[in-house]
Amino acid sequence: MEQRAGGRRAAWRTTAEALRHSPGLYRLVTVRFASQFGDGMFQAALGGAILFNPERHTDPAAIAAGFAVLLLPYSVLGPFAGALLDRWDRRAVLLWANVLRGTFILAVAALLIGGFDESALFLLALAAVGVSRFVLAGVSASLPRVVPQKWLVPTNSVLATAGSAIAAVGAVCAVVVIGLVGAGDLGSGTAVAVSASGSVIAAIAAAGFLRGLLGPHRTESAAPNAIRAVVSGLKTGATAVWHRPGVTTAMIGIGAHRIVFGVDTLIMLLVLRDTDRHSSLPGGFAGFGVALAATAAGMLIAAITTPLVIPRIGRSRTVIGGLIVAFAVQATFVATLTQASLLAGAFLLGFAGQSIKLTGDAAMQIEIDDDRRGQVFALQDTVFNIAFIAAIAAAATVIPPDGQSVGLALGGSVVYAAGLIAVWVNGRRNV
Repeated sequence: MEQRAGGRRAAWRTTAEALRHSPGLYRLVTVRFASQFGDGMFQAALGGAILFNPERHTDPAAIAAGFAVLLLPYSVLGPFAGALLDRWDRRAVLLWANVLRGTFILAVAALLIGGFDESALFLLALAAVGVSRFVLAGVSASLPRVVPQKWLVPTNSVLATAGSAIAAVGAVCAVVVIGLVGAGDLGSGTAVAVSASGSVIAAIAAAGFLRGLLGPHRTESAAPNAIRAVVSGLKTGATAVWHRPGVTTAMIGIGAHRIVFGVDTLIMLLVLRDTDRHSSLPGGFAGFGVALAATAAGMLIAAITTPLVIPRIGRSRTVIGGLIVAFAVQATFVATLTQASLLAGAFLLGFAGQSIKLTGDAAMQIEIDDDRRGQVFALQDTVFNIAFIAAIAAAATVIPPDGQSVGLALGGSVVYAAGLIAVWVNGRRNV
């Protein structure tokens, strides 16, 4: 523990040293932190507007659309953003992406305050979140141009950690604004409008860079080539996964969990929104925060225990154990459909799911060659986020407005059981 703490302190000292010797890093950090503050505030305000706004009474289909808005750009545009940033001037990308994002955010705020329906709102929000992906990827790609290589790893680690904290601060600011103005369209719209300040600050900071300073070495208009490269990379990643049964087992486990987690997320949201049900636990926006905290606590424990379990029983058995635990939790705690049981289920599924995910990461890092590892991780991110959204969308077509669907909860157990069968079949094949 002391060794890890010392490593963190060394990373912070190295970052401070890099900031003193690299004026460009100050500017790039400003772009990143302002963008992440605005993203955190915008997404929290949008979530409040769609999920817990008393003036909108959002149905399950609209909730599914809201998750698609928040997650699909990262899943679909993420791999393409990286390829295009190797072809376009990154300074221009950071500048104009922030200008576009700020414009889209203000348009979303205007629609919210004006009481417009969700269709136009989702379209503009989708555009805003999609552009954000280019900003964050552009900052990461530009970092080596303003930081010496010897300081790159600790600096990136510190900025990632601090950026997550700043995004959380932005989310808290959205909650405060909505609390001050009110939980309706006006409060949500005001919080969304304030979040555009992050884009303004980031755009001003990006404009201060000299043209071409952030790379790449050579710019070109080759989006079709980038698209072909990404599609080819995803295909290569899928082939690499198939030829490594241990990685395939981990992918099956992660995929089964993401599907069920999507269904459970929708159930949880609807149960927490049902204010007519008597419970000693908080509901609404506060209850959803408690559920997220319970899930995060389970994930934290998994992060501590999984590295100890894998050397003792192996990666495949760790995945199987995680699926068995998840199956049991889904069939008992989640299927009960009370707030208390769902919170307990969130904690336990957070533990089981993160154990499977960490095992999958280890399998990919160990068994996949270095020149194909990035493609495999890109494939995982794209496919399983889409599976999460598709599960929510499918569940939204049959779930009642109060979330009380024992059939859907037990259906999640069936998915986990199918995952166990698929892992068993995969373990018997010869490559």
